[in-house]
Amino acid sequence: MQMNGKDPFSAAFEQARTAAAAGEVPVGAALARNGDIIAAAGNRTLRDRDPTAHAEMLVIRQACAALGSERLVDCDLYVTLEPCAMCAAAISFARIRRLYYAASDPKGGAIEHGPRFFAQPTCHHRPEVYGGIRESEAAQLLRDFFQARR
Repeated sequence: MQMNGKDPFSAAFEQARTAAAAGEVPVGAALARNGDIIAAAGNRTLRDRDPTAHAEMLVIRQACAALGSERLVDCDLYVTLEPCAMCAAAISFARIRRLYYAASDPKGGAIEHGPRFFAQPTCHHRPEVYGGIRESEAAQLLRDFFQARR
């Protein structure tokens, strides 16, 4: 399912903007297989009153339900912010093929910062990782959101 004819990264950014409009931290994610978007979501931790309702977690849950499997082997995840440790673990457990993310997160990220989850010897599956794609756009979205809150 192409989301309004958008590429997965554009769908993730659309979800991030929707999250921001709802007062959520503007992070969006989309999961695709063979170029088709299977799932897309933005952060919903406040709305759902659920600390695990990060965009990545929601997308993984949606995709697993849609595909009828706990494994997303041939799928690629697109996220507007470097995933945290919780999301990195879910990405690994779901066996996602590739992770693409926009902005780095020196404070909460777990891919190139913090625990560097996929580099740990206890990590069972390591997706291919591509960071910094549309980084300035994602960083500006986050800056604008937090500046408006101060």
